[in-house]
Amino acid sequence: MSKLTSSCAVPLYGASAAFLLLALTLTGCRNVGFPDTPAGYREYAYVANSGANTVSVLDLVYLRTDRTLQVGSQPTALAVNPERNEVYVVNTTSGTVSVIDAAANRVAFTLPVHRQPTAIAVDSTGHRAYVTNSGSNSISVLDLDLRREIAELPTPAQPGSIALAPDGRSLVVTHASSGTVSVFHAMPFVPPTLTAPVYKPFEALRGIFSGCPGASTPVILPDSSKAFVACSSAHHVMALNLAAAPGTWSAKQNPSLMSDFVLTLLDVGKSPNHIALKPDGGEVFVSNLDSDSVSEIDTQSNQVGGTYMIGTRPTHGIVSRDNSTLYVSNSGADSIGLYSIDDGKLISSLHTGSSPEAMAFSADEHLLLVLDGRSGDVSVIRTQSKLGPNLFTLLPAGALPTAIVTKVIGTRASAH
Repeated sequence: MSKLTSSCAVPLYGASAAFLLLALTLTGCRNVGFPDTPAGYREYAYVANSGANTVSVLDLVYLRTDRTLQVGSQPTALAVNPERNEVYVVNTTSGTVSVIDAAANRVAFTLPVHRQPTAIAVDSTGHRAYVTNSGSNSISVLDLDLRREIAELPTPAQPGSIALAPDGRSLVVTHASSGTVSVFHAMPFVPPTLTAPVYKPFEALRGIFSGCPGASTPVILPDSSKAFVACSSAHHVMALNLAAAPGTWSAKQNPSLMSDFVLTLLDVGKSPNHIALKPDGGEVFVSNLDSDSVSEIDTQSNQVGGTYMIGTRPTHGIVSRDNSTLYVSNSGADSIGLYSIDDGKLISSLHTGSSPEAMAFSADEHLLLVLDGRSGDVSVIRTQSKLGPNLFTLLPAGALPTAIVTKVIGTRASAH
């Protein structure tokens, strides 16, 4: 079975867009130039529409809207379970998390948390999740098997973004209003046994670090050794050492690495509001909203390698799996900038819908999906074709889309 064809779908602009989208949805025509997919293959994108209290489900095989799901009030964040067919929606105003059964594409459960939840992180086992509650100054620890909260951790004021280290030991939480970053010890999931049948919370606050005005969007390196946090109300990025586990090679070589501490503050452009991590962990790329630039940081030396002009008001970045290309959404130019990491230069710019922001790859990375915040749609960009990356079509979403994730049904798949 093949994906929708380039002979059927074309870049859509102007008043004819809605009509053409409807025609494409109804025709189901076949593809030329897309990779074939196995029979029965299913992959979807999920878009949180904060202004409509819905999640749009987009079929990435046929490139059409599958359905629209009603969730809680003001959905603002999404996360994918890497081990089961579930997607989680954080509903900020209603103080809940909606659990979407991705195999059936229906809301299976609504889990209450606390006031004004804003972000969610799911561990690699698929058994635990952590939700920041900005209005309650806490983190909800969720058991995803039992679908209930099993602990509430007090935090400094107004926790916002959250990142969980790959080894499951460290939670990094930002507090934009106070310009601080907190680090919690997280307890990796251990299956219950006859001798320990009940979960006992071992999460605890390890440290609070100041000096990062407007702290947001933390990223953690693949080896769980460092975190980088954008200080969006300033012009720098905070680099944090994350405590090494006792008995590890790093801890034995340098016992000082067994504690959390600020490594440095790195000067970047104005209003750094998003950090994109290179999959190999060697570099991170910072989108500087008010400098129209991206800054490249070497994560081993903790130094800024350079800052480069990318487009008007860049908001988000994402790096290809082969570590070669950085895509940056330029919200003020209605475009995506393509930056060659190996060549160190901007190589092209692609038109999108109005005010592009968050992005996600399809599983094979043949598609880049871009949320267009102002026009309420998703730009579908082909990353590989004879003509190079290009805008293929637009798919409708809802009012004020804020987050997007992708999920392959029946297999392991991660959010991008």
